[in-house]
Amino acid sequence: MKSHYSLPIIMIMDKVNLKRELRVAFSTREKASSCTLQRYGLMGVFLLFLLSFLLTGCYHKKTPSSFRLPDSIQEAQISRRIEAGGDSILKEKDTDNIEWSGTRSRVDSLSFRVKHHYSQGFNFIVTADSLMLLRQQPEEAVNKMETDSFAVKKGKEVVVADIRILPNDKQDSVWVQIATEDYAFGWVHENRLLKQVDPADPISQFISTFSNIHLLIFLIVISIMGVGYLARKILKKNAHIVHFNDISSLYPTLLAVIVALSAAFYASIQLFAPETWREFYFHPSLNPFSQPPLLNIFLVLVWAMLIIGIATIDDVRRLLKSGETLLYLCGLGAVCAVNYIVFSVLTLYYIGYPLLIVYIYYAFRVYLRKSSETYYCGNCGVRLHRKGRCPHCGAINE
Repeated sequence: MKSHYSLPIIMIMDKVNLKRELRVAFSTREKASSCTLQRYGLMGVFLLFLLSFLLTGCYHKKTPSSFRLPDSIQEAQISRRIEAGGDSILKEKDTDNIEWSGTRSRVDSLSFRVKHHYSQGFNFIVTADSLMLLRQQPEEAVNKMETDSFAVKKGKEVVVADIRILPNDKQDSVWVQIATEDYAFGWVHENRLLKQVDPADPISQFISTFSNIHLLIFLIVISIMGVGYLARKILKKNAHIVHFNDISSLYPTLLAVIVALSAAFYASIQLFAPETWREFYFHPSLNPFSQPPLLNIFLVLVWAMLIIGIATIDDVRRLLKSGETLLYLCGLGAVCAVNYIVFSVLTLYYIGYPLLIVYIYYAFRVYLRKSSETYYCGNCGVRLHRKGRCPHCGAINE
């Protein structure tokens, strides 16, 4: 009897040993792949840091293109917008005078408003540590006479009280008289003024703040999200991320593409129509039908970004669990941040245009390929992206 059962027992023991060896082999392979993933992930984060710092260094050094839209066309569009909108300058131009070289010669206030994007009565907020204003008349400063000045502190709101043109001033022919909250009046060169103030409109202040520190913010956000996603990827290799291991929803792909398109279009306006963007900066609006055509398209993209972003959050919450939802949205935010930085900078050097075409083709090609491979959970019937564990009920689908 003992010899009769010895062979099956040996076979069973061999199977158990084989399973243990396979487990060890798979465990070793998983650890090796995890280490490889960690190594390549850290390398990717490092390259992202390097690229971001390089882009940060060149972002503000690009000058408008020599092939830009002529200023006359941009000014004509601005004039039509002012006339159609009933700008206050039109109502006041009969009594609104700009002094030319100290005389009372009439200067077209509308023309100055179109070219300089502001006029008398325009409100600014001081953004520099202080704004120095001349108490005396600008002619006294031009003629090297003794003058006195006073400072306006940061954060104070000021208003344009008067504008004077002095052609014999070699430094800057445009002088602006500023009135403070304390009813103090002083003069300053236009070029110095515009470097130390921002328009008082909240949208203008947002644009200014966002333009100054947005790269640093995005670097921090990308770093945190990149490290978080890398840690999650090591612990659970089946984590979802747009364009790579995406969910069965069009909205994340569409949002990432629209962000890239908006960034490229934003850079294109600055490159080919800088005066149009400057007009929007001084007189912003969220109405996509109240601006020149280029800005109308840009505002439509911004609104589309907001609407699709809301739809994306709702769809992701429906398809993933809460923890996976937060991780996926963080990864999506990181991808959108990279898209914004890359396309807003590279478009200034014309590289962004072919890259945008390739990116759009790649994004939708990946989505169509992934969406065609649709499965359903055999236990709860929920739509699955691939075979394996169901994220809703936990059942294994083979």
